[in-house]
Amino acid sequence: MKELLLQILVIAYGATGVVGLVGYWPTIRDLYHHKKPSANISSYILWSSTGGIGFLYAVFILPDLLLRIVSGINFFACLVVLILSIGLKQKG
Repeated sequence: MKELLLQILVIAYGATGVVGLVGYWPTIRDLYHHKKPSANISSYILWSSTGGIGFLYAVFILPDLLLRIVSGINFFACLVVLILSIGLKQKG
């Protein structure tokens, strides 16, 4: 029973990376395709920073591949939104 619960938890945690990426997609699409400034740059600076620290912690401290993947997806998505937002602001 414990093994089944652990497997379900692993699958659910892995799915959070996919769900998170899907959650960022509308903002990325607005910024990239529609050139619509739909993200707060200050918030994404903070989220990218904390996401980057979490990702680096996963890479260098914790030997957990799934954590590295999920935190990497989150960091990458935040960074994409931040870069697109800054680029759009500089053009406008």
